[in-house]
Amino acid sequence: MPTYSVYTRIASNVPIKNLQYDLAIYRMDSVKKKHFLLPPVFKQVFQSNYETQYHQTSETNDPLTTIYMVEIMLYRKHFNNIYAALAKPFFRMYTLGDLISGKACSEHKRENACYFETAGETKLANEGENTILLTITVPPRPFFAKEYPIGNPNDPFVKSKFDFEMMTRLNQFDYPDQGGTSLCGPAALFYCLLRDRPDVYEQSARELWLYGRTKIGQLAISPSEGCKHPSGFFYEKGRQLVSGLDWITLASLRDSENTIMSYSDISDQVAGITDWWSLSAWFEKVGYKNIFSNVGLSHSSFQDILMLNKYITQGCTVVSLISAGMFADYGIQDSSAKNHWVVWEGPIHDDNDKSITPNTSLDEIVNFKAFSWGNVKDQVKEKKTLEYVLKHTFGALVFEKVI
Repeated sequence: MPTYSVYTRIASNVPIKNLQYDLAIYRMDSVKKKHFLLPPVFKQVFQSNYETQYHQTSETNDPLTTIYMVEIMLYRKHFNNIYAALAKPFFRMYTLGDLISGKACSEHKRENACYFETAGETKLANEGENTILLTITVPPRPFFAKEYPIGNPNDPFVKSKFDFEMMTRLNQFDYPDQGGTSLCGPAALFYCLLRDRPDVYEQSARELWLYGRTKIGQLAISPSEGCKHPSGFFYEKGRQLVSGLDWITLASLRDSENTIMSYSDISDQVAGITDWWSLSAWFEKVGYKNIFSNVGLSHSSFQDILMLNKYITQGCTVVSLISAGMFADYGIQDSSAKNHWVVWEGPIHDDNDKSITPNTSLDEIVNFKAFSWGNVKDQVKEKKTLEYVLKHTFGALVFEKVI
């Protein structure tokens, strides 16, 4: 297996001889176990150009598209003492290819690990008591809602609320939920990232909240000003229609991919619709490998469904296009249009939880576990037959899971 030399760069105005760093580079799996690319580095000196030393990785078969977390802590040397220069480590994510090619840094200095000092000196202005004016420059918060500006108690993007939503999400008390928006395509992608790479999910959301942009592998997400300052009401009768966390992630992705319409209102349905080729491209750009697709204009055949059942039992990611009316959460109404993306979490099975086979009757009552509208459960309406499911399913995209 190959090894690589990896490095990153910081931003600072302090003489480089006075700075040191700790460095850890790892990826997290679906059970939140960290897989380190190299042994942890402690109290190392920088190169003269503010780059870290070149560190040799352990042997790895990971493809160059694999996303890693880069965790760096800075220290300031002062005479014979060394102090922490940051309140906590700085995090950023890069692909293995970025780390070995000198691209593991941002052109925006504050999106790197950075430490700056002022050379100004305080001077006594006059004798007696003084009124002191202290000015601190803070970058403006990228996201705010027009109906709930900063300071409003219902501000959906305030940091305390965002952090709480992130905590509950990472502990899987809930899942991405587009609510009444038409963001089921982005929800499918971010659900899969939350499931397979929770570190990537968290880091991408935090970068969007902090900087207003992020890059997940080769998928650049940079929403418009309209998306970052949405109109419309986030609450109805005291109930939150869509969370700030989900707007930041789901709407930002959809808006970044729109070439004509901005996604800037939570009631907007048209600008949020995702076609299958865009959804497939998103998955591939973040590291999933497309291995099969039978998404079509007509509904799925029995053989199509048997093929998808085979893939889901092999551990693949199956993202299916359906008619939303098939699912219980849609309500008592029905629909026949292909209008909803879902992620399978199990094969189609009968009432005895046995997977369907080529011998299963079309009149058999069936169901299957899937992610949809923030829930992971058996989703099909009660007492619906295999024939009904076939008429409400329009194929799927199948991917190997990301690492």
